[in-house]
Amino acid sequence: MISRIAGRRRTRTGPGTGTGKGPEADRPPRETFGTRWARLVTRRPVAVLLLGLLGLGALAVPAADLRLGLTSPGSQAEHTSARQAYDLVSDGFGPGFNGPLTVVVDASGAPKPKQAVARVTAEVGRMPGVAATLPPAYDARSGTAVVTALPKTGPDSARTKQLVSDLRDHRADWKETTGADVAVTGTTAAAIDVSQKLTDALPPFLAVIVGIAAVLLTLAFRSVLIPLKAIAGFLLSIAASTGVVVAVYQWGWLADFVGVPRTGPVVSFLPILLISVLFGLAMDYQLFLVSRMKEEYVHGAAPRDAVVRGFGHSARVVTAAALIMVSVFAGFVFDDDPIIQPIGFALAVGVLVDAFVVRMALVPAAMALAGRAAWWFPRSWERVVPRVDMEGEALATEPPVREPVGTGPCVKV
Repeated sequence: MISRIAGRRRTRTGPGTGTGKGPEADRPPRETFGTRWARLVTRRPVAVLLLGLLGLGALAVPAADLRLGLTSPGSQAEHTSARQAYDLVSDGFGPGFNGPLTVVVDASGAPKPKQAVARVTAEVGRMPGVAATLPPAYDARSGTAVVTALPKTGPDSARTKQLVSDLRDHRADWKETTGADVAVTGTTAAAIDVSQKLTDALPPFLAVIVGIAAVLLTLAFRSVLIPLKAIAGFLLSIAASTGVVVAVYQWGWLADFVGVPRTGPVVSFLPILLISVLFGLAMDYQLFLVSRMKEEYVHGAAPRDAVVRGFGHSARVVTAAALIMVSVFAGFVFDDDPIIQPIGFALAVGVLVDAFVVRMALVPAAMALAGRAAWWFPRSWERVVPRVDMEGEALATEPPVREPVGTGPCVKV
């Protein structure tokens, strides 16, 4: 506020004269690039919205093929000893030797434990996707056997995941025919289970994030449309960045240019991390931009003028903040680690898309189209929703403070 008052005073009085007749007194304020960009967007809001939505939609298409998984030594860079050992085993014995499945047969309740173990072992070996089974290790005292099944595909293959599912689907049949309880475990099966758990957790986690955003933005802006637009933009950013990650790290597009060690499933906890970090940054950018627009609107500016002025004042802050974060996250892309590299790439793309497409283009375009409706708030909510005065609206309506009688300076007669 002090800087704004000082800026107005300098414009009014001129440099050092105190008379308001300096050479810069009558010169109009210089428009920033942010102001010129906002004017362009608000003149053609429909075209900007269509181009932005089509572009983000195209980037988000690969996200429909998202496959999650944990990394294996085969995901390491080719110069590492772990990757070289993985390739030697795969070339010499088959890819399944790098991801064996452990089938545990509890035949203690079976009428004939050894025959039950032999039957389960034989049927596991005949299942599609199994290359071979090792002789079972049988403990006569507990009636439990451990069978190692070697898949035909590697641990990060979709066919291996299907094989684990097929084995578990046969548990009821084996229980009925042999009386034995069968379970599938091992490093590969555990990695598949962890990835599935994280996949199942994504919808409720995203719902909680969206709900928190809706409540906080409603409190901050006392509007219905602004929280909805902010949430829609955030979801578009998530979908677009996820689509780019799938295209590069799963499909292999531009993999050599980015330096991807090996294509395959996306790291299973990447979407949760991406949603968490991008949510915080996207809401920061939203508050920077729209709070300044609301301040202009509350103080009497027309809806489109409020968008242009507010955007012009806050665009530099958002641009600088976004460029800093993109630079930081992009630095991790040069790392060969199969976990760090895709996380840095996803966050860099997500911030780039959210800041420069969603917040810098779609938000002002949508605000210009909505006009006064952007600030509409139901009267029935006025008494329920607490008032959070971020723009100092209450200060403008407070009555001036009067000095009490008798406190003025004394005059000696």
